[in-house]
Amino acid sequence: MRADGQAGALRRGPLDSLNPEQRAAAGFGERGPDGRFDSPPLLIVAGAGTGKTATLAHRVAHLVMQGVDPMRILLLTFSRRAAQEMTGRAERLMAAARPGPVRLPWAGTFHSIGARLLREYADRVGLDASFGILDRGDAADLVDVVRHELGLSATRQRFPRKDTCPAIYSQRVNSGWPLERVLQEVFPWCSEWRDELSALFRGYVERKQANGVLDYDDLLLWWHAAMSDPLLAAEVGARFDHVLVDEYQDTNALQAQILLAMKPDGRGLAVVGDDAQSIYAFRAADVGNILDFPAKFAPPARRITLETNYRSVQPVLDAANTLIAQATRQHPKVLHAQRGGGARPQLVTVVDERAQADWVVDAVLRHREAAVPLKRQAVLFRSSHHGATLEIELARRNIPFVKHGGLKFLEAAHIKDLLSVLRWAENPRNAIAGFRALQLMSGVGPATAQRCLDAIGGAPSRLPEVLRGYAAPAAAREEWSGFVEVMTILLDPVARWPAQLEPVRRWYRPLLERRHDDAAVRAADLDVLQSIAAGFGTRERFLTELALDPPQASGDLAGDPLRDEDYLVLSTVHSAKGQEWDAVFVINVNDGNFPNEYATGRAESIDEERRLLYVAITRARDALYLIEPQRYFVTQQPRHGDGYVHGARSRFLTDALLGRFECVGPTAAHWPAGAADGTACAPAIDVGARLRDMW
Repeated sequence: MRADGQAGALRRGPLDSLNPEQRAAAGFGERGPDGRFDSPPLLIVAGAGTGKTATLAHRVAHLVMQGVDPMRILLLTFSRRAAQEMTGRAERLMAAARPGPVRLPWAGTFHSIGARLLREYADRVGLDASFGILDRGDAADLVDVVRHELGLSATRQRFPRKDTCPAIYSQRVNSGWPLERVLQEVFPWCSEWRDELSALFRGYVERKQANGVLDYDDLLLWWHAAMSDPLLAAEVGARFDHVLVDEYQDTNALQAQILLAMKPDGRGLAVVGDDAQSIYAFRAADVGNILDFPAKFAPPARRITLETNYRSVQPVLDAANTLIAQATRQHPKVLHAQRGGGARPQLVTVVDERAQADWVVDAVLRHREAAVPLKRQAVLFRSSHHGATLEIELARRNIPFVKHGGLKFLEAAHIKDLLSVLRWAENPRNAIAGFRALQLMSGVGPATAQRCLDAIGGAPSRLPEVLRGYAAPAAAREEWSGFVEVMTILLDPVARWPAQLEPVRRWYRPLLERRHDDAAVRAADLDVLQSIAAGFGTRERFLTELALDPPQASGDLAGDPLRDEDYLVLSTVHSAKGQEWDAVFVINVNDGNFPNEYATGRAESIDEERRLLYVAITRARDALYLIEPQRYFVTQQPRHGDGYVHGARSRFLTDALLGRFECVGPTAAHWPAGAADGTACAPAIDVGARLRDMW
């Protein structure tokens, strides 16, 4: 679709470093009669390890070098780090080809871009432009407050838990499904509470609106609602000549509909992703978005598939290709290793989880002796509790490890404390933040905090005046005086950011020492917070981005494996997506775990579980091991028995896939004989029904 002259220019440009498929994707489009570079809708199907990030970064750079204004490029990602990596690469490419700095001001996550647009168009959609943003912890707390006020925490039957209610709400918002369908298909054990949950969510929405705050899901919901106005959608869409979307397989219904509303004909819309790595249905991600993308336009979107893998050896890819070929629906792809051959992956059969832990630790140490550092090895599992026995064995042998998915900044009490002060100053209507900030002081409990908030009432502009005149409890008088001074500084429109953080930290430090035994450790987190704040031009932007994409906590040094120079990585497969290691061990590969027992009732869920195992396999560069215990412990077993069940071979280990592995270890009585060390695996037999019947 490119003119011959342009193709010649590309051969002389930075796209030369790409392979032919990457180059076709990065340079897709042509200059129109008006001289502007344009492109029809494009789907880049990027298989695992095929250089997706490099391709998208080169496309951004190519657009700019073709004369597209960087202000008119919208780049949407799913994490702030991905946006920074993408823009950094693109800017370096552009710097090598043209003089002067180039910036991409509209690059960020869906939620951060949504927040920016909503602030710009607030008056058009009935929002106050100074709205606050609740992080997930604060949102869950607010749901729980409303739940308690409605008397739902005191029902005679067990009402859904504090963390379950926000999950139901989030699924309802992001999927677009009616509440009845969400309960029936995702939370069937909560179906009897449909009316009560509806009332709870109505109260939650009313409370948010009264406090002038949005939660994480609202940023998409309000953006989507705004785009339902065709005139406003056309106005926003016209701001961007090109819209590029990373990880399109992870989009939900709202995100896909927002994009189609902004670019209904698909001109300038390019999405990249891999349907084989769509594993976030529990967050309402819809694999149908990427599978059906070409057919959304007339003529259909162009599809370019990237199949050259730069990560893994070919035997690992052979296993991955064979596994994903079983998928019901897919964009076909066959990954080819740029690195060439290597060792065949192994399927390891062990007696039980204890034997599994012993085998994995021994193998990890063998790799370490062969010059593979611990941090270049990972143990992956379907569910977090699967690693419990292994963690005990690692601790017993004094092998350091880190488990992915720990606390984030916003989940740490001391960070939430300090941010509540900043959030209340940013939006004095945010009574949720005020309620927490007030209770930091001695002698101030919920009743006192609520009376103070009631005194402020409907005039948040009077906040400093009310605080100054409020009769604080005797125990809090000194702290209260300092708090009034801090809030006065924070509410001063000429106060500079991030210097505002310093008086807050000085006031909070004595409270930190009173509230936490490890105050020195937690104070280090506040140093990190200060350094993060320096990267944002305004307090509003800082609070928004931190709520939407918080960094990992760094302060809890008790048992911190990072004090050691090397450590083994333990991770759920969901947390491992996007990562790679030289050696990967996938444990508990049995029916009931892969696929998960709760997924066996629906074909769509089985397909996602297959994709989850595919993601686990494609994390490995050189060595891959799938470990299947013949029996393992499960919770909530019948009263009689020892809590162990006999494992069934995963239904994903078909004859074709087994042929890609060497088998190691003993065979189980209910599995075919002949799966001995170094032999080809014997065919699996279908005993999945027996495991399902046990639940």
